[in-house]
Amino acid sequence: MKTFKKTLLAAGLLTATSMAHAGYDIKIDDNSKITFGGYLQGDVRYVDGHVNSYLGDFWIGNASEDPDGVQTTNFSVASSRLNTKYTNGDVTGFVEIDFYTNEGNEVLTNSIQPRLRHAFIKYKNWTVGQTWSTFMNTSSIAESVDFGGPLVATAFVRQTQIRYTHGGFQFAIENPESYGGDTSQDSIPDVVGKYTFKGDWGNVAVSAVARQLNTTGGETESAFGYGVSGRINTFGKDDLRFAFHGGSSGRYVGAAASTDLVGEEVEDATSIMVSYRHFWTDTLRSNLYYGNTETDVSDRDRTHWGVNVFQQINKQLSVGVEIGNYEVADLDIDSDYGQFSVKYVL
Repeated sequence: MKTFKKTLLAAGLLTATSMAHAGYDIKIDDNSKITFGGYLQGDVRYVDGHVNSYLGDFWIGNASEDPDGVQTTNFSVASSRLNTKYTNGDVTGFVEIDFYTNEGNEVLTNSIQPRLRHAFIKYKNWTVGQTWSTFMNTSSIAESVDFGGPLVATAFVRQTQIRYTHGGFQFAIENPESYGGDTSQDSIPDVVGKYTFKGDWGNVAVSAVARQLNTTGGETESAFGYGVSGRINTFGKDDLRFAFHGGSSGRYVGAAASTDLVGEEVEDATSIMVSYRHFWTDTLRSNLYYGNTETDVSDRDRTHWGVNVFQQINKQLSVGVEIGNYEVADLDIDSDYGQFSVKYVL
């Protein structure tokens, strides 16, 4: 180990969903190095209403109803994550864990088990392993204190895949899963394609996914979903982020807001997400976001909006405050929430 230096990935400092926010590089030789990164985050979250948030930290599309109502405060460090990247010439290996598993005993120890997020190998144009689905455009995800923001209307899937990349074009076969159907008969991989247009103005990605789904009644059904998403630079350091998804996108969009199958029928859904980030100063910024998903078979209608403020104390340390609302219109229930976080990027 001849040199040791700290490198900061500036873009990663500004979004809670990037793979690696920062890294400590250990150079092995002229062709090899190891990078250690991640972040530590502490959250305090208050929820008031008739919808429970997932593990007390964020909302997902099938958030459950509490008929008696819920008023709860939850302290958590589960969103903290650690990652390691190994680079040797054209070969890169990456692994990352966080702590979103079933939380332990809150009476005494509050123990939490680690959970695998990413584990993949890259060689030139090829990626093999578990990481974000090729269907996603991670740069379009809203910046939020509430982990992933409006996941109810966001493409959000990590899974094992084989991906080929050439310029702005990506093609992959990915792990199949007939959500709501007979998963034991899933034998044909999901096929995903995406093209990303990039420039000084930002980026726009057009994506599509084709799948064979297996119903519980022993039938097979074809499904096709599509999306257009991006991040557009506006004024100064501000940006506009957006996503529109339609067709039979199923489990790929909305964090379980819709299933692939409802009985013997393929579920279609329409999802819209928009977010605007504004820098008040070089160190103070805000985000306003909105997301909605509606389905055509189960008649679900789920909406999440939020507004937040982040203060960047220094390159490593930030604090954030967010208020928002999650609504399940098809059940005529909702919940308000407030969240505070402190984040230290390694």
